[in-house]
Amino acid sequence: MKLLSRRKFLQSSTATALLFMAGCKKQTRPGSKADYPSLKIGNSKTLKPNQPLTFNFPDRQSPCVLVKTGSEAIDGIGSQKDIVAFSSLCTHMGCPVTYSKGRLICKCHYSMFDVNRNGQTFQGLASQWIPQIVLREDPASGDIFAEGVQGLIYGRIGNLKVS
Repeated sequence: MKLLSRRKFLQSSTATALLFMAGCKKQTRPGSKADYPSLKIGNSKTLKPNQPLTFNFPDRQSPCVLVKTGSEAIDGIGSQKDIVAFSSLCTHMGCPVTYSKGRLICKCHYSMFDVNRNGQTFQGLASQWIPQIVLREDPASGDIFAEGVQGLIYGRIGNLKVS
């Protein structure tokens, strides 16, 4: 039986890892799977820091919250990149979440989600990030539009196009 030298092992392991990584594309969150209608939800000129605005998207059964955090957020829009929106349904059991001091908080089981970091879970029983709403701003008017969802909305088997 022929033994593999340490050098050969490291070379083949490195080559395998590089081939694997070449096939992977960088993605921090699942993308939007459906083409949702564009929905005007607010205006960047009227938003005040840390005062949430509620709306429903992509349908009437999907409560969401829009907030100007006052500090740059991942996938944020606006001149300071600090305007973000998320589903208001906890990913653990679908309880409503509320915005407070830069986080979404589920009062049922105390899960918390960081709104500046794509809704990442940082405390509690929820094991998935809360879905972030894809936003677009019209620079001329300041109007903000919801246009998609990143992540799975609680209670759905997929984010399919809503009729």
